Amino acid sequence: MDALEALINRVSAPRLREPAPSAEQREQLFRAALRAPDHGQLRPWRFLTIEGDGRQQLGELFAQAVAEGSPTEEALTKARAMPLRAPLLVVVIARVQSHFKVPKEEQVIAAGCAAHAIILAAYAQGIGAVWRTGDMAYNPTVEAGLGLGEGEQIVGYLYLGTPERELRTAPQVNVADFVSRWPN
Repeated sequence: MDALEALINRVSAPRLREPAPSAEQREQLFRAALRAPDHGQLRPWRFLTIEGDGRQQLGELFAQAVAEGSPTEEALTKARAMPLRAPLLVVVIARVQSHFKVPKEEQVIAAGCAAHAIILAAYAQGIGAVWRTGDMAYNPTVEAGLGLGEGEQIVGYLYLGTPERELRTAPQVNVADFVSRWPN
């Protein structure tokens, strides 16, 4: 697939099933991620892959985080099921480092660019993908359970697999609505 075609036509695939991306496809996903813009060449990211029984374990971790409030049984069931929506999850983690020239915010943005590169590389290979965040991306219990260290934060969960149905067509947006000239 042409790079511009992927950039312009990529859409999320929220309904995913087996099979997960192959080892060769995963290699391409992560190779694309490692080409994200990276001021200072800090590589301020790391990735966790979760599949198979690990998805149930992540669901239990999510339920543990939800249980810290006063959840309904429905909320706990929903938390347990969240990681089961795809055969492979990639947790994108920003590894923010102290650097005299590269602000912390820029490092988090770089990790976000790495996540976006994975999503684009998935689309280019015909792999369904959707980027999710929500409460479980910002919960200290989940962060601890996933082994995040100081200076690390979850940028998102990338759900990857085979789309259950044909992908929708990307909506056409008027570029002029978002671009202006300065000074006028």
